[in-house]
Amino acid sequence: MDWRDDRIGSAARGGNPTVLAEIPSGYAVIGDVQFLPGYCVLLGKDPHATALAEMPRKDRVQFLADADLLATAVEQACREADPAFRRVNIDILGNADAFVHAHIWPRYEWEPPELVRRPVWLYELTRWTSPTTALSDRHNDLRAAITSNLLSLAESDAVRVTD
Repeated sequence: MDWRDDRIGSAARGGNPTVLAEIPSGYAVIGDVQFLPGYCVLLGKDPHATALAEMPRKDRVQFLADADLLATAVEQACREADPAFRRVNIDILGNADAFVHAHIWPRYEWEPPELVRRPVWLYELTRWTSPTTALSDRHNDLRAAITSNLLSLAESDAVRVTD
């Protein structure tokens, strides 16, 4: 079975090559596509939860807090890597994949003017499928920076929670 057919299960088994880190509510992964460099996803740990509303409140709150940590890590890494970094968008949709996940989209000033202030879902299909925008070794430095930032933020957050 291809790891893409079971992203959460493959992450839990150590077989998902996009995993950056396991955090309390899920798995932080770098996106398969990188037309907006630094795109990441937080995969919830429960593959049977198809919506936030199906999760116990404590788990929902943890998931949202972890999405914030991942978004902050992406923002820090992307801001350092590209002076044209603008902001981060967080999307929790669930329309295509029926498991809880949050998209973390870095946004840049160099995006096409007609799209820079619009949802990323309006980008043409070729951006999502082209080998030129696929995750590859050229993203290793950004991937490492996001992971380092995330682990540092998660450690700091854990210390504050237990104080």
